[in-house]
Amino acid sequence: MDDIGQLLDTITEAMRSFGAEFTSIWLPIQIALLLLAAAIAYGGAALIRKRVHLASVITGWPNVIRQVIFATTANLPFIIFALVTGLMHTTLQEVTATPAHSYLLYVAASLATAWVIISFFAALLRNHFVNRIVAVSAWTIAALSILGLLGNMTKMLDSVAFGVGGLRISVLLVLKTTVFLLVTLWLAVVAGNFLDKRIQHTTDLTPSIQILLGKLIRLTLIALAIAVVLNAVGIDLSALALFSGAVGVGVGFGLQKIVSNLVSGIILLADKSIKPGDVISVGEDAGSVSTIGARYTLVVLRDGREILLPNEDLVTQRVVNWSHSNDRVRLEVPFGVSYASDPHAVRKIALAAIAGIPRILSTPHSSCHLVNFGDSSLDFIIRFWIGDPIKGVSNIRSEVRLALWDAFKREGIEIPYPVREVRITGAAGDSTSRKTA
Repeated sequence: MDDIGQLLDTITEAMRSFGAEFTSIWLPIQIALLLLAAAIAYGGAALIRKRVHLASVITGWPNVIRQVIFATTANLPFIIFALVTGLMHTTLQEVTATPAHSYLLYVAASLATAWVIISFFAALLRNHFVNRIVAVSAWTIAALSILGLLGNMTKMLDSVAFGVGGLRISVLLVLKTTVFLLVTLWLAVVAGNFLDKRIQHTTDLTPSIQILLGKLIRLTLIALAIAVVLNAVGIDLSALALFSGAVGVGVGFGLQKIVSNLVSGIILLADKSIKPGDVISVGEDAGSVSTIGARYTLVVLRDGREILLPNEDLVTQRVVNWSHSNDRVRLEVPFGVSYASDPHAVRKIALAAIAGIPRILSTPHSSCHLVNFGDSSLDFIIRFWIGDPIKGVSNIRSEVRLALWDAFKREGIEIPYPVREVRITGAAGDSTSRKTA
């Protein structure tokens, strides 16, 4: 309560000084100068934006320079206001030789300068909401420091506290921890993204190992950031034993699926059973693996749909990986010809027909076999290899069937269809028969 009283006394004293200054002519003069500076800043910024089209000028420039220029454009009124009020303060102080007569201009110039500097640093944060929160919070601290209220405000916030076990939690501790966490986590994410990009360009590592190392580096940096912040604000990690125990119980009862998917994702990346770019089939769905996340694996189907498969399902269920050790896949297409055809010639014609299809590999060699004497046809099966299953398998089967159709038409080989005989018996015992296809 003493800290709150000191803060109130400081504010009261400032108000008294402001009231005393209000009785003099210098306060209206400073207010008028501030209004003039605001008008100059608004008009000057509007004129500059109208004359200079930055979007067309900075196209193709480095991203960091463009961010700085965009931040400058966004804060152009505040920059002009800070410059004009700073010049007015210096001039008025030289004329009057009394700092109190230009104090309001000094405060306005300092607040505007602080906002400009903080906005430039906050512009590095791409998230607009976080950007605004950080900028407003930092500017509030700067404003309290400029007005001389930061010390008393800090003591007041620290006096409002409660204990949890052996840990003393105050409003000041919560605010400090939040600010430090935001800064350190942002730095950890930036460093993690930088290192991840460097790892992605390392050709000596497989894609799965690259993803695994990137995720481990991010998790390590985030854990270190949290530990550093807790230690910096004076929180004893042993005091969090109760909280960690509660988290452990929550994981055991309600978060086991999330933890299972996380561990399964690490297993998939470590044993390289599935990696980005593989063509897999899970049940009736088949597609290429796009990304392996912490909780799910993204599979893109041939029709453009994206399926989010839990990592646990890929570890515990049967998964067909068409390109696990290599990209070569053997496919087969069954077909039949009439009994009037020469089976030896059919085999040669079929192999020659598919030899010109670009996606079919010449090695291993394609093969064609007579597999059955059917009811109305000689049943064959033709087998061939492709090296790009990611481009689809149904389309290459279609190309093979069309090639066989064209070759058999050209050679006069008939593709039979079943013929059935239907007998219709009349009431008088007459019977007729008709053959239908």
